Amino acid sequence: MAIAELRERVFEANREIVKAGLVVLTFGNTSAVDRAAGVMAIKPSGVPYDALDPDSMVLVDLESGEAREGDARPSSDTPTHLVLYRAFEQVGGIVHTHSPFATAWAQARREIPCLGTTHADHFRGPVPVTRELTGEEIGGDYERRTGDVIVETVTGLGPDPLERPAVLVASHGPFAWGADAEKAVENAIALEVVAESSLRTELLRPGAEQVQPDLLNRHFLRKHGPGAYYGQRS
Repeated sequence: MAIAELRERVFEANREIVKAGLVVLTFGNTSAVDRAAGVMAIKPSGVPYDALDPDSMVLVDLESGEAREGDARPSSDTPTHLVLYRAFEQVGGIVHTHSPFATAWAQARREIPCLGTTHADHFRGPVPVTRELTGEEIGGDYERRTGDVIVETVTGLGPDPLERPAVLVASHGPFAWGADAEKAVENAIALEVVAESSLRTELLRPGAEQVQPDLLNRHFLRKHGPGAYYGQRS
């Protein structure tokens, strides 16, 4: 992928999360990686979304974490993104937001249960919540430790991070990812939808049972994997 294309796709992904209502002010960021070039592109720190253009996207060396060019500081969440890219080769794009419903579950320090097929279409099980960071982790390399606790949480769920492509960082907010930036945005949007519907279900029926495993797997696998049949052939 050309660097210009990487920057364009990350710019568009950042615009999409604003259009989807997942971001207010500067509460969020999107990145994507070009593994062949060893580089990540990410939103600059604290810059309003309406002031962005493709050239605003900051290029960061995937190995060293240093900005490759320009004077703009990358998102303060850059170390978190880098930890995830280094840990999960399948991940090509990452979205972090403070979208209202997913953030509410994160602040409650509760996973989002898989209560129905809408959820199962995108996430093969509950959306997990991390443990709380320790005082030492918060006081040290906080953003990198946030990435570490996400990896710790996701690693225990199975070999493929794209089957459960989101996590709630306790007391903080959601991170979602995908094979590329566009898929990461789609998963971030789906995450907010299921966070809202799960909350409404809890209000209507506290303690509602999670969807039965057979139905969960049927819905997930009809959209994902070698036997998927939802949608049109490429």
